[in-house]
Amino acid sequence: MIAEVIVDISTSEIDKIFDYIAPPELNVSVGDRVKVPFGRQFTEGFVVCLKETSDCKHPLKPIRSKLDRFTAILPEMIELMHRMCREYNLRLVDVLRLFVPAMMRGGRVKEITRHFVTLSDGVTFETALSSLKPNAVNQRAVLSVLSGGGEWAAILGEQYGFSAIAALAEKGLVTVSEVTKRRKPNVKAVADKAVTLNDEQTAAVNAILNGDKDVNLLFGVTGSGKTEIYLSCIEQMLSAGKTAIMLVPEISLTPQMMGRFRARFGDKVAVLHSGLSDGERYDEWLRLLRGEAVIAIGARSAVFAPLKNVGIIIIDEEHDSSYVSENNPRYVTSEVAEMRRAYNGAKLVLGSATPALETFKRARDGEIGLITLRNRVGGVKMPEVKVVDMCLELRSGNNGILSSELVDRLDATLKEGNQSMIFLNRRGFASFMICKKCGKVMKCDDCDVSLTWHKEDNLLKCHYCGRPYVVPDKCPACGESDMRLGRVGTERVIEEIKRRFPAARTLRMDRDTTRKKGSYDEILSAFRMGEADILVGTQMIVKGHDFPNVTLVGILDADMSLYYEDYHSAERTFQLVTQMSGRAGRADKEGVVVLQTYSPRHYVFAYARVNDYEGFYKKEINIRDVTGFPPFTKIVRVLTTSEDEERALGLTKEMLAKVRAYQKEHPDRFVAVAGMKSPVKKIENKYRYQIIMRLTREKEADTLLAVYDIVNEQDKKNASVFVEINPQNMN
Repeated sequence: MIAEVIVDISTSEIDKIFDYIAPPELNVSVGDRVKVPFGRQFTEGFVVCLKETSDCKHPLKPIRSKLDRFTAILPEMIELMHRMCREYNLRLVDVLRLFVPAMMRGGRVKEITRHFVTLSDGVTFETALSSLKPNAVNQRAVLSVLSGGGEWAAILGEQYGFSAIAALAEKGLVTVSEVTKRRKPNVKAVADKAVTLNDEQTAAVNAILNGDKDVNLLFGVTGSGKTEIYLSCIEQMLSAGKTAIMLVPEISLTPQMMGRFRARFGDKVAVLHSGLSDGERYDEWLRLLRGEAVIAIGARSAVFAPLKNVGIIIIDEEHDSSYVSENNPRYVTSEVAEMRRAYNGAKLVLGSATPALETFKRARDGEIGLITLRNRVGGVKMPEVKVVDMCLELRSGNNGILSSELVDRLDATLKEGNQSMIFLNRRGFASFMICKKCGKVMKCDDCDVSLTWHKEDNLLKCHYCGRPYVVPDKCPACGESDMRLGRVGTERVIEEIKRRFPAARTLRMDRDTTRKKGSYDEILSAFRMGEADILVGTQMIVKGHDFPNVTLVGILDADMSLYYEDYHSAERTFQLVTQMSGRAGRADKEGVVVLQTYSPRHYVFAYARVNDYEGFYKKEINIRDVTGFPPFTKIVRVLTTSEDEERALGLTKEMLAKVRAYQKEHPDRFVAVAGMKSPVKKIENKYRYQIIMRLTREKEADTLLAVYDIVNEQDKKNASVFVEINPQNMN
């Protein structure tokens, strides 16, 4: 038997299938991880096919060994690998690596097994004891312990010696079994009250499970009970013997969602996300592979959960940009979910109060189903949104972070004993440090970005590569000691709140405060339990959280994302404002949102203030149509990176010339083509150049394949080239 193997080395030159002899005694299967000879050494590889003969002209070498006691990759995932490579122009091995825990490769994490000792079947304590000599003191002591039940071999061996256990086992009096010890994530089940679905929710569940569309957009206002719909759908799928995948956009949401699912489904649920330890992630993944767990919950990567017979895949907050992988391998989670849905004949649910425009257009056009929830559960009112013009605040003499309206509302909320949430999508104390004399901005040496000052650590930090810098006493360019701080971050907001409200208990939630394992859950649990009055945070606090005592939400610098050089900017701002507003007044208490902006008359805030997504959609989709942006065109970015700037530039120029030649042959397929430096010219000491194309819908698949061919035929030595479709971040 011949095995087709992809070796676990990520380079374009080696990214191909190699034939090896599969020795019969190894009993190799498709999907096995194996060790194979490669060149002068041995390396790991993945078996992707078995066949009878090989066309290889060279003598074949045999597979040396299997690496696992189980087949790691399902047949479905082999097919998924081929589809993803075609769709996204990815390397085979890079996709295969998505399907297994990272630390599993190289044997860096394995199952923990321990030995457990019990009396052998049919052996009683009395009969065993009577068969031993009186001077076998340790053996008799071991039997005495086992008379009350089994015990770990390590404990018995430490007290009475391992030779005593071995002697008893040899006599057939005790049995030593190998038991797997599971590394279990610390997830607390939350109270799961019996819930009766309302009419809207019942209709939604029926439409998802029994409607004529296999893909549905669940479009419901914040607080409309989408999670309960998800739970009901999964419950029915499990009753039919199927499995389920539930995706959330932020790791911070996973403990909350996991708690509700654990309360409903117990140990049938496994969690997969980057916040777990390597051992925990491996053990959870293995439970899914073995069928011990039948529901996978997690962030983006959980779409690759090794489940068989998938009945439903749910993507909560489907609009979130975190569902698009911006690093190699690049992929779109919803598109991968659709591939898995089609393979399994499953249902796919895309849930959001503020869907991506492309998704809502597909639903309006009838391409996918549209299920609408217009009311909050229990008839709870949507919060009142007050738009504060910060220009007027400046004119009235208030040049602080907080408007007088927000300060007054915070004071009243504290006196009422309720809670507040303050959103600012910028961490640190100040987002840049600049010299007043010469204007030099402190930048990262390895990345073309300004450094952020973190007051708690008194360090300047790069938010791209994480490198810390000592805060300079004077400007390194001109020697001036008068340095000015730029825009404020969450650290500064906390300081200002403490200055104004010394008695208020505050919590901060951003990437800096959630680095430690379990910190997401600790912060959110503390706030939910009423241990803090005010929670200040970045995007982590925006989506999905349900805190019944929150009656006030403050949104600072609401227009910060409005003027990015990105066609998504208005859409993203509307989504952030609407999602954050939805955290207020979710129980029986009315909520208020104070939205601070320097552009109060912008149409985004006019629609967000009254929670009018459909009005915003009509306005924005018309702008996209007129200006020729997605979903009416497709943006393709070819990004070249290299530590050698001339190499990156030269390679980009070569590809641009070929793209322009293709454009000349097919002018009807292009709206525009341009080559340029990336807006962020350097990250992690790698220079970045890009080609941006806008493609018409005229034979776009053929055009994309032509672009892939141009990229693939280049000599990419000392450089990396990636193709992105409709990139979420144009920087």
